[in-house]
Formats: sequence, structure tokens, C-alpha cells
Amino acid sequence: MHEASLPVDQAPSSAAIAVRSLQAHEHARWDAFVEACPEATFFHRAGWQTIMEQGFRHDSHFLYAEQDGRIAAVLPLAHVRSRLFGSSLVSLPFCVYGGIAGGSPAVRLALDEAALALARRLGVGHLEYRWREVEEDASENANACWLHKPLYATFRRPLHPDAEQNLLAIPRKQRAVVRKAMAGGLHSAIDYDLQRFYPIYAASVHRLGTPVFARRHFALLRAVFGDACEILTVYHGQQAQASVLLFYFRDEVLPYYGGGTPLARSTGANDFMYWESMRRACARGYRLFDFGRSKLCTGAWDFKKNWGFTPQPLPYAYQLVRAKALPEINPLNPKYALFIRAWRRLPLPLANLLGPHIVRQLG
Repeated sequence: MHEASLPVDQAPSSAAIAVRSLQAHEHARWDAFVEACPEATFFHRAGWQTIMEQGFRHDSHFLYAEQDGRIAAVLPLAHVRSRLFGSSLVSLPFCVYGGIAGGSPAVRLALDEAALALARRLGVGHLEYRWREVEEDASENANACWLHKPLYATFRRPLHPDAEQNLLAIPRKQRAVVRKAMAGGLHSAIDYDLQRFYPIYAASVHRLGTPVFARRHFALLRAVFGDACEILTVYHGQQAQASVLLFYFRDEVLPYYGGGTPLARSTGANDFMYWESMRRACARGYRLFDFGRSKLCTGAWDFKKNWGFTPQPLPYAYQLVRAKALPEINPLNPKYALFIRAWRRLPLPLANLLGPHIVRQLG
């Protein structure tokens, strides 16, 4: 933990509210709150503190507001320091959702003020909350000017208890691709190591021109989250053609990191992989499929819409601290086009060696 940078027991709005920094022995208490909090997501879990610190070597500042001896709201934050892209305080890097979960307006304001004070003390360029839904509380802070930019949408939809009904809910053209993959002899299995997943995923992101996470990142995810983190791989015979790492949270399933081989497009393995994620989750009693975020009007956005999912814009909020403008660190920024083309040309072993050192700075 990095308690020294955060004065504890702050009470910015009420003497009955104290903002504290999460300690290692409090993880179970934090997670019990997250499990019961309707606004909380998988990315509010305490295990992400371990991922941030051990996996990415970023200082974490997991704050919670305590009232009457109980946790009333949580705000997981991590400090990303990058020579390439500047410094930021984010809830939460490498995660699609974040921000404050739980609490009354006064409690949320206390956490908000503590986060802003921390951001100023750290001298970051900006503070970022990755809200999943529109939040009004942040704008109530007269000392903050929260900015927004339309860049991402998320795709979430309930699962029917009957698998066949979920298949029929897929639009006809996309459903035909899934049925063709079934008829072509594809099958899926749960993997218990990274042997098949990581090479497929690394090669897939390399073709996109994106630096890859280190293998140890995925090993750490599985160690930290246990049964809530699973790998599903699609095979044709004995040949692995697509693989995805899924997260499970309450009654939701989130296929989070996925990739396919060059053959996967022609065989429909990528499509079958997501169908199998749905089917298997449905059979286990999960009731919501979270297809994750995609950038507006990109190929991934279109792919998810073709599955019958309705995009829900993600209202990420930014508070400029030292920066003069909102960050534009994404592959759609034309200034990164040359880097993306050059990265695709790198030999895969070299890209896999260099990628983890770059990607940790992106957040």
C-alpha cells in the first residue's frame, strides 16, 4: 500500500464520514461491500489492487468512505506514470469500468474531494473516472470541472435461462455464422493454463498493431481471482483456433481478453467462441452477458451490434489537474498511425518482448 501519500481519516463534508485507504487485511471486507453494492462492478474488486501493484508496478490508492463503522462507498484508483503518455490517476487503469460505487451524495462527495486532493498532491495530468453509467454526483462538486468525451460504448444484455432462446436472440445473419461454425465441427473446452490462450492472444493483438500484456499478467489474474477468471478455447479437432479469458461477477459473465488465429475468420471460431461463452454461462445460471467496451463506430463496435446488442455510451469523466487538454491516447488518434503500422511489422517474438514494457504505460 502507499498510505503515506494519502492522509487518512479525512472528513471533507461531514464529521460522520471518514475517507480511508484500503489495507491488505481489509480485502475481504471491501469485497463483501462490492458484492452487495448494485453500482459496483468486477473492476471494483480489491484484487485489482494486487494487479496494479504487482502486475504493473503502479501505486494504488484504493479509497473507501466509512460511516458509522461501515464501508459506505469505494473508489479504486491507481497512479499511472509514463514518460511517453504523462501521469494520470485513474479509476481504474486496464479496466473498462470504475469510479465511485455506493454511498449517499454526501459520501460520494467526500470520496470525490479526497480523490481530487490526491490528484493535485501527486501532480498528475488528469483524474479519470471510468463510469459505466451517467453519474450526477461528480458535477455537484463546485471545485471540479468534469469533462467528458464520447469515445467508448459498452454492450450488455440479459441472458435467457434457455440457451436456444439466446441463440434465437442473435440476428439472423450473425446466427447463421454461429450455426455454420457448429456444423463445421468446432467445439470448446475450459483450459486450466495459458498454453493455448497466450500465443493466440499475443499474435492476435500483434496483427492489430497493439502491444501485448505480459504472460505473467494473465497468470496473476488467474491467481488473484481464482474461479472468477476462466479460459475458454475453441478447437477444430485438436487445433486451437480461438481463446478468451472470461471474468464472472455475481450473475454476469464478461469475455474480456480474446483472440483468434488467422483461420478463425473463415471457420467462424471467433463467433463460436462468444456463443460458447454465452451458452456455458447460461447453463451455469449466469443472467447477464457483458460484451465489453468498444470504440465508437469501429469494427469491434459493428461486430457487437451485429449480435443484437445495443451500445450504451460510457460516460467517462475527466478532471484536468496539470494537463491543458483531455488525453487522446487511443489507436484512433492519427498521431499513432505510424507506430501501429511499424508495430505490425515487428517480428512477433520481439513484439512480445517489448510489448509489456509499453502497454503498462497506457492504462
